[in-house]
Amino acid sequence: MTDTLKIAFAQMNPSVGDLDGNMRKLIAACGEAQRLGADLVVFPELYLTGYPPEDLVLKPAFQAATRARLEQLAAELAGGPAVLTGTIWTEGGKLYNAVALLDEGRIAAVRTKVDLPNYGVFDEKRVFASGPLPGPILFRGVKIGVPICEDIWSDEVTECLAECGAEILISINGSPFDWPKPDRRMNVVVARVKETGLPLAYLNQVGGQDELVFDGASFVLNADCALAVQMAGWREQVALTTWAKSGGASGGRWACVAGPVERVPDGDAAAYHAVMLGLADYVGKNGFPGVVLGLSGGVDSAIVAAIAADALGPERVHALMLASRYTSDDSIADARACAGALGIRLDAVSIEPAVAAMGWSLKPLFEGRPNDVTEENLQSRVRGTLLMAVSNKLGGMVVTTGNKSEMSVGYATLYGDMNGGYNPIKDLYKTEVYRLAAWRNANVPDGGKGPSGVVIPERILTKAPTAELRENQTDQDSLPPYETLDAILRALVEHEMPLADIVGKGYAAETVSRVARLLDLAEYKRRQAAPGVKISARNFGRDRRYPITNRFRESVTPVAAPARNGVPSAPVMAMPRADGDGAE
Repeated sequence: MTDTLKIAFAQMNPSVGDLDGNMRKLIAACGEAQRLGADLVVFPELYLTGYPPEDLVLKPAFQAATRARLEQLAAELAGGPAVLTGTIWTEGGKLYNAVALLDEGRIAAVRTKVDLPNYGVFDEKRVFASGPLPGPILFRGVKIGVPICEDIWSDEVTECLAECGAEILISINGSPFDWPKPDRRMNVVVARVKETGLPLAYLNQVGGQDELVFDGASFVLNADCALAVQMAGWREQVALTTWAKSGGASGGRWACVAGPVERVPDGDAAAYHAVMLGLADYVGKNGFPGVVLGLSGGVDSAIVAAIAADALGPERVHALMLASRYTSDDSIADARACAGALGIRLDAVSIEPAVAAMGWSLKPLFEGRPNDVTEENLQSRVRGTLLMAVSNKLGGMVVTTGNKSEMSVGYATLYGDMNGGYNPIKDLYKTEVYRLAAWRNANVPDGGKGPSGVVIPERILTKAPTAELRENQTDQDSLPPYETLDAILRALVEHEMPLADIVGKGYAAETVSRVARLLDLAEYKRRQAAPGVKISARNFGRDRRYPITNRFRESVTPVAAPARNGVPSAPVMAMPRADGDGAE
């Protein structure tokens, strides 16, 4: 029995599938924790495999390799502090999301996840079996309950642990970031602490994995809901905490009495750190030497260039100004000023020869037809081809620069400005892009490798947005003002609000109907778009998945269904005729 414990929380950034790399990092973190005097070192959910491993965990070879590494770790760490780590676990022909205690050279205990999330970005039920309600793990005479991530989002598992005598709750997590998530996490943990009367440590992983990004920001609440520990956001950290039992080893309650309390970025700062880390890890974990992007002199490409410089360092960012006859002198000057402020390489390549050649090739087919969106899209596709050529020759990955507003309504060109491997602003509406650009001009993100000061020239933030595909073009020629567009899109995408309710908020019925129609018709483009960082509660792809072939069109005026047995049915929405769409 003991009345003190020193627990180190290892907020780490694993790589999915990199069993040896994750194991090396675990051993290094344990060495650091041992020097700090830790009795126990805790790692996040599925740390050994990386999270989320998706269908990779269904490969028998991967399951066997993971088990072998876990047993190897238990042997190698003998003599040091004990380890709690997330891992996969096979037993009785079933595969579990589990946590294992490695102590005294062996796998001393295993507990399995009960509540498997199956919504939004999560689909664990298709790969894992649900475990039984767990009891606590006995460690140095202390009963520690180890609920895994979703297990604390309802009260069943923690209630069971408390009834079985748990004295401390340690929840290991792979909880992806989105803007509302930190507050929701805290509310959930407060609820579990109040219900059980037990202190709860919430350990989260950090880092990017494809479209998901994990913010870390692990914390500990004592039984009175007081914040005892707050770990950093957006970076790896091994934090030592000291726990004491009041009243001596034979009685009283455990509390965390010492540990770090750090500042965690929030609001626009959190969003910027999310897109920066998401891009850094996508590039780094996939082995790209750097990135290539088109720098047009507009705000979208400027913010992506800034994010890339902060994530990778200016020397790994290569920008191209791909000017056409419609590119203004101001745009060229703004692109140069932005590249100069960021310290990134900028090369100018004219697209006119390639556009002219394509026009000449198509002239026999297009003879007698007026110029339209076809010629505009040729310019975009030439730019996309040139960027991909530079990527192929020099090795950098092309990053795309379309925002969520544009992707919502199809204001993007397939095989043109949609070309690329990753998009850091894919889940940012246009108005959010402007906010983050203003934030970056006033701040340098934690861990950012880019310069301080104004990196996005003021004129980029104040001039009218334009694709410059024809004379005097602006985005608002074909779209509502972005403040209006984004408000309608949030209502449609994030909240699935009926069109009549959106009109009731003061927006013109014609505008709402048109935006909704464009949103539906652009689904085929979004299916072919590059992956990008998810930072909203409902992004395209993982969260919002609509059929491409879909003839339902909601009306702004609800239509009442026929009454049944004299009782009016709920209203249904009118379905107008299907229309074609020539928008690119």
